[in-house]
Amino acid sequence: MIIYFDCFSGISGDMILGALLDLGIDPEVFLKELKKIPLEDYEIKIQRKKKGFLEGTDVEIIFNDKKTHRHIKDLLDIVERSKLSKRVKDLSCETFIKIAKAESRVHNEPIEEVHFHEISGIDTIIDVVGSFLALELLNIDKVYSSPLPLGEGFIEISHGIIPVPAPATVELLKGIPVYSNGVRGELVTPTGAAIITTMTKDFGPMPLMRIERVGYGTGKRDFNIPNLLRVFIGEKVKDVKEEKNLVIDVNIDDMNPQIYGYIIEKLFEKGALDVTITPIYMKKGRPGVLLSILIEPWKENDITEILFKETTTIGYRKYYVDKIMMDREIKEVETIWGKVRVKISKYGSFVKISPEYEDCKRIAEERKIPLRQVMEEIEKRTLDINL
Repeated sequence: MIIYFDCFSGISGDMILGALLDLGIDPEVFLKELKKIPLEDYEIKIQRKKKGFLEGTDVEIIFNDKKTHRHIKDLLDIVERSKLSKRVKDLSCETFIKIAKAESRVHNEPIEEVHFHEISGIDTIIDVVGSFLALELLNIDKVYSSPLPLGEGFIEISHGIIPVPAPATVELLKGIPVYSNGVRGELVTPTGAAIITTMTKDFGPMPLMRIERVGYGTGKRDFNIPNLLRVFIGEKVKDVKEEKNLVIDVNIDDMNPQIYGYIIEKLFEKGALDVTITPIYMKKGRPGVLLSILIEPWKENDITEILFKETTTIGYRKYYVDKIMMDREIKEVETIWGKVRVKISKYGSFVKISPEYEDCKRIAEERKIPLRQVMEEIEKRTLDINL
């Protein structure tokens, strides 16, 4: 089961909770599980509310929390003392640590000394822990999200008036696809940013899926668009993995060809997923090469540095691509030569087997036998075991 967050009006902790509960979680079961958190003197109101002509679930947390300036160790202690599952605890602690690091960078204070101010109250603790608890109750295997709209203008917090998005939110969203939809107001809160970036690293278009249910979580403010978070839950249509990658293309016609091997090694060291060289003809009929590099988008700066330092190019082209892959895993299989790693790729009933080249090469050299023989024997052995 997968879930897709459609953040057309942003995202916050209470919107996440409302949207997940709107998918059909029994409120009584949810509230009973929340009692496992060692917190007192609070009340949760779950009700239906309209935003424009759309309706969703609103979660309001009412409390009298005298200690509002907690440190990170206080929040982690609350989570660890709860009786929730290890997974919910781990993800909640990861989220609070992520917020603490962002606040530490913004205020230039050691992480242990950061006061959480607006995001240290009971409501935020329940937003964070409750979100991961709700995911567990829904039996979600994989989380996807749309890019995040940041909003515009200014908001007032305990430190004074600050621009939107808040500095802590910007820190939390580094490397995440964001955009502006022209709405004035804070659309992504620090809590919302921390939760969604912990839940998923897959931000982009909705994956191919069969929708089973749709949920809406309401925000507290009103904008010129419905302030709702929409979530879709269902099954993936294809047994494949999807990634948003970046392709960098460089045309070169004036470089010593001996250098290419060195550059390719450097590119892979910096995280390139694939590097290819294609012979081309350039202007005035000069022969050249097209150097194409496939990378994860956030690694562009490292790749740019290599290209400008190590090649003769003065510029490159780039474009985003959707990469579709079969599900893959690495397994060790026992052979007559010992354990060998193999890559097993699956798509429905189709299975492809690829022995790890370095393992095969090592065996061939040690045993003085043809590399082809080693690879064929390992493939045969892998087919005989239960995949």
